[in-house]
Amino acid sequence: MDVRVNQNKRIKIRVTDLYKTFGTKIALDHVSFDIEDGEFLSILGPSGCGKTTILRILIGLLEPTGGQIFKEGVDITNYPASKRGIGIVFQNYALFENMTVLGNVEYALRFHPELKNDRRNIALEQLETVGLLEHINKKPHMLSGGQQQRVAIARTLALRPDVILFDEPMSALDVATRLALRQELKDIQTMLGTTMVYITHDQEEAFAMSDHIIVMSDAKIHQHDTPANIVDHPADDYVRDFVIHNLKLKIDSLSKYAR
Repeated sequence: MDVRVNQNKRIKIRVTDLYKTFGTKIALDHVSFDIEDGEFLSILGPSGCGKTTILRILIGLLEPTGGQIFKEGVDITNYPASKRGIGIVFQNYALFENMTVLGNVEYALRFHPELKNDRRNIALEQLETVGLLEHINKKPHMLSGGQQQRVAIARTLALRPDVILFDEPMSALDVATRLALRQELKDIQTMLGTTMVYITHDQEEAFAMSDHIIVMSDAKIHQHDTPANIVDHPADDYVRDFVIHNLKLKIDSLSKYAR
């Protein structure tokens, strides 16, 4: 189920009939959806459902077997990753252990000669955005998991993409850090107006952060809707079981401790 896009909003990304196979395995089965400019979209589903395949095709790390991707009306399906204006934050942070926090963020800018004279200022600005100025001379191993993830986010922000993809970025973090970091992500999105696409298998996380949610299973989209509409009008039994039933179990497990 696709919701009607708000006519006052501009379409940032349009995915049309996206199809991907690995040998005989269908990873994406003719998937289509829109992403609005400035929205926070979560793609929610279990492992192996196709959500990370979508992310890797969007960023340009995988070629689709069929279908098209448009960004602001321009077909970018065959664009190299460097020409898409899309950033990505990986689950494993992908930081250079031999570099300082500042060096890691500056490194992302080395491939943009037009920014040569501004690298240091841009890096410092983004590290301030994620609250890490006091740690700029530390190496990654001296940081907590949450701080390392903030460095990865600052490095992506430094490139000034207008779309940022997140590949389950909080799955390795403790609960308290995840709660704090997801609020920071929402604050950054609000401040910068960046379009964000967030891959997760966690129902509560998706519902807490998202403007819209795509619910996936077995390479297909079951529902693309607002969190409220998914709860009130689940598209099928899968959405009802995977999303609503699991959310209710989490709520029930906590309610017995309420006073």
